[in-house]
Amino acid sequence: MRVAVITISDRASRGIYEDKSGPEIQSILEEMIPDVVISKSIVPDDEKAILAAFKEYEGYDFILTTGGTGIGPRDITPDVTRKYCQKELPGISETLRALSFRETPSAMLSRGFSGMREKTIIVNFPGSLKAVQLCTKTIATVMEHAIDMIEGKGHGHHLHPS
Repeated sequence: MRVAVITISDRASRGIYEDKSGPEIQSILEEMIPDVVISKSIVPDDEKAILAAFKEYEGYDFILTTGGTGIGPRDITPDVTRKYCQKELPGISETLRALSFRETPSAMLSRGFSGMREKTIIVNFPGSLKAVQLCTKTIATVMEHAIDMIEGKGHGHHLHPS
């Protein structure tokens, strides 16, 4: 399984502060999914930079972003992701928001989008460490099954190998 982790942050991309969310996503995925191969990038809150990162990882199974999902003036990650994707996967975003809301009421302000382009699933996580821990652990439980479904292997293939 190939996963790209893109941190979207003006300050982290300029080295003003250390990206903690990207490495946290990587470490949780490596712990939960033995055969995962991860690539990482840090880009500013800029449409061209985000799109360039998405294009760089075309063909990957998943692109997980962290940052830029709120309601601030520079928070454009969901808007760019929505434009790039061909299909929406609302169940992912709804689930992540609902679970995050149990931890913090401000999760209802998150605009994270989830969708697909070709066979790549793209999911926006918030930028906070606590949020990425919850979101990564949640999505990791369905990642292999999602790949099976995309490849036409149907329900239960991964869950009940023959």
